Amino acid sequence: MNRPLRGLRGRLLIAFVLVTAVATLTTGALTFREARVAVLQQSQDTIIKRLRAHVDGLAPGIAYPPTQSDLERVALEVAAAEPAQNWRVLATYRGLQATSRPQDTFAELSADMRSAVGSRRAAVFQRVRTDGRSSLVVGLPVTFGEPAERPASGVAVFLTVPQTGEQGYVDALVTAIGRAVVPALGLAVLLALLAARGVLRPVRELRRATRSIAEGHLDTRLAVNGSDELADLSHTFNETAAALEESVAELRRMEARARRFVADVSHELRTPLAAMSAVTDVLDEDAARLDPDTAMAVRLISGETVKLARLVNDLMEISRFDAGAAGLQLDDLDLAESLRRTLAARGWQDTVDTRLPGPGELRGRVDPRRLDVAVANLVGNALRHGACPVQLRLYEREMPDLAADGTVWAVIEVTDSGPGIPADVLPHVFDRFYKSDTARTRSEGSGLGLSIAAENVRLHGGTVRAANRPEGDGAESGGAESGGAVFTVEIPLGKEEPEEMEEPEEKEQPGEKEVRET
Repeated sequence: MNRPLRGLRGRLLIAFVLVTAVATLTTGALTFREARVAVLQQSQDTIIKRLRAHVDGLAPGIAYPPTQSDLERVALEVAAAEPAQNWRVLATYRGLQATSRPQDTFAELSADMRSAVGSRRAAVFQRVRTDGRSSLVVGLPVTFGEPAERPASGVAVFLTVPQTGEQGYVDALVTAIGRAVVPALGLAVLLALLAARGVLRPVRELRRATRSIAEGHLDTRLAVNGSDELADLSHTFNETAAALEESVAELRRMEARARRFVADVSHELRTPLAAMSAVTDVLDEDAARLDPDTAMAVRLISGETVKLARLVNDLMEISRFDAGAAGLQLDDLDLAESLRRTLAARGWQDTVDTRLPGPGELRGRVDPRRLDVAVANLVGNALRHGACPVQLRLYEREMPDLAADGTVWAVIEVTDSGPGIPADVLPHVFDRFYKSDTARTRSEGSGLGLSIAAENVRLHGGTVRAANRPEGDGAESGGAESGGAVFTVEIPLGKEEPEEMEEPEEKEQPGEKEVRET
């Protein structure tokens, strides 16, 4: 099952969302930092400025060294100067200190800040957070005299101001940034979908066109829109498809000419071969009265004429298969009896061992002539290239993957006791004109018999395969002990009949003699 996020659409969507999220969060973080610093800086500067103004106004009235009452008065007056700001003030001088609020421990004030205020003349500030609340702590040393002569007096005023308002501004800014991220991500998803749609549409068209060409529709072309990379890809695809169509058309024309040539040559050879066969038959009858050398030449010519006639008939049959003109003439018959007639017609009933069902036990609708040719070619191949005993077996079987449709299959096995078939030859035994020097010795075969047998079986909707018997291996040399080869034919005998086709009639040439295919 394809996962959506592994496709191009998913990758584009993820990329857009990630880029938008990173850009939005980065921009929001930088904006938040700058805005926060600006808000706090403005608040801090305002508070320090006001505190300095109030302390400078009170400094001339403070006795030096100040007493406890002087410190209490300073703390109360500074705090009273900003009642709306909720200031908390601490005034200190060496070991003395006073607060604007009774029992105020001023816990926010650290020892480091006390030390910094005692050693400097400028204001010192620090932001602290206690109990979840943010506060600004400011320390300001008090000086006396003219500005150029202001020595450190040791008197210091500390101020703590809650920053509730500023924190509210910062929280509102965070909320606003968070709310801006969601629409930005939604916009990114929308843009990603639109971009994916624009990119995937030509890709889908390319996939559809590729599948169409794979199905044989070589005239398929893509519409070229625009001038971008996808348009270039569509243009290249069209050029490739046009070249492929032209090449395939040329190959088909060449193949058609080759098939026609074979059919024409075979047809033209039948008339002289028929005449030669008639002459050789007459010569065969008179061979006994001829001298030995002439008789041997006559028999050689007669045998070669029969082989040539068989080859021509095979070529005619192959040309009909290639042209799609070969059809079935179906008839309901007893398969076992049909196989017995095949063996009897060729005088093999005493040579081939049979394991056939009884009369009427296995019937089916098949083409008698084509079944006869297929079985005869397989048995003849076993007799010529294998070793006796050769066995012909017929039985019925239901295919496990096809049993649900009620189809019964007839299985025909032809087994010999020869050396078997080498593993490298097995894939090619049904190829036309295939011969193997390291396999079985071939004397008179044309290399078309097994191919014709396979074509006849396929016309019935069946299959044929070659293998070695389990007890033998064709890669090893030997006699009958090596197991031999087995050819298995499976033909469906189910409810549905194969489509019958009218086989074109051929005009028989005068004096033409039929040569049976084996």
